[in-house]
Amino acid sequence: MKKSYLFLAIALIATLVLGACAQPGTPQEPADEGIVINLWTKEGETDGGLQYVQALADAYTAQNPNVTFVVVNKDVETLREDFQTASLADAPPELLWTVSDHLGPFTAADLIQPVDSLVDLGAYVPSAVDAVKDPSGATWGVPISNGNHLMYLYNKDLQPVPPANTDELIAMGADLIDAGITPLVVNQTEPFFFVPWLGGFETEVFAADGVTPTLDTPEMVAALQFVHDIKFNDGLMPLESDGDVADTMFKEGQAAAIINGDWSLGTYKELFGDSLGVAPIPEVVGGTWPAPYTSGVFFMIPKDLSGPTLDAVVDFMVFATNLENQVEMVEKLTRLPALAAALDDPIITADPILAGSAEQMTYGTPMPTVLEMRCVWDALKPEMQAVFNDTKSATDAAAAAQAAAVACIANQ
Repeated sequence: MKKSYLFLAIALIATLVLGACAQPGTPQEPADEGIVINLWTKEGETDGGLQYVQALADAYTAQNPNVTFVVVNKDVETLREDFQTASLADAPPELLWTVSDHLGPFTAADLIQPVDSLVDLGAYVPSAVDAVKDPSGATWGVPISNGNHLMYLYNKDLQPVPPANTDELIAMGADLIDAGITPLVVNQTEPFFFVPWLGGFETEVFAADGVTPTLDTPEMVAALQFVHDIKFNDGLMPLESDGDVADTMFKEGQAAAIINGDWSLGTYKELFGDSLGVAPIPEVVGGTWPAPYTSGVFFMIPKDLSGPTLDAVVDFMVFATNLENQVEMVEKLTRLPALAAALDDPIITADPILAGSAEQMTYGTPMPTVLEMRCVWDALKPEMQAVFNDTKSATDAAAAAQAAAVACIANQ
């Protein structure tokens, strides 16, 4: 009996000691089954983005067999909504590959964590890092690519040179129409593709304070009227086209040019080769150069991620954005890198497509990340579509968009 009591006492002490060594929050050795990282990405299959993300994940697992990935594609809006829902249910993915305009809603809801202490942000292009900083200076994402901006992409076999301004756009378009070719296609359903014209007409969606909508201005009306007129008066664009329709028409040679983003360059370069041209969106006569929103693509980390899984996530982010992988991203996706050292690689300096992309980015403007931007998007979308559908005047659409944005912000 005494031996039995002694054995139980020793067992109890051992249990207490082991428990004390595994307090919550203390990094532990990974379990035998390893670490699983659920990675949600906005990258899709069309431009090879999803395949690239999966290849990166597979390459990391090959070097670190205890870490595996479940890569899931979600479009930008679905990713935002699903991450918010999953976070509220205490079941978020371990890592996001997404856009900077998610910073506002995610930080306001306290769903992600800052990355300043996790990686050396000085290794990245400053403009890319600044895109995910808040007013306090905290950084909420690790840059993957720089840009994410729209540009004028054209088929040199149909249009040897790009129009320098909107007068040339219309004049060249008339010749293309006579030849049975659609001059220009663009996603007519999303305001992201309309916003560059606001810069050309020398206006923005917010006042100087960065949060007060300015959608009902003469410049906004002029920009809406312009896109209406080049569609219905000049016949430059098809009656209907979302992103998929515009993309297909350009790929199949039915359209001479498309306004699309840097995410499409890899696919178009592979398809058209030297026949692909890249240029800034034509300058507005009487105004200035259109200003597409610029940002990039970023890793974001759920607020409560910690321990060995966080360590693995951080290590993967550093791996995914090292010099070798950033250069490979440029090769495969034709996007400007976020790692500063990669900008000096000949793959960029000697590439006319990337040079054209970089030129367009110089005319861009950082995408607002404030919560009020969501109200602007939601207010502008139906009104812009009404103008594109010729069911509402530019004046009425601008006034309605402003009223909707103000009401939305008041109810946040």
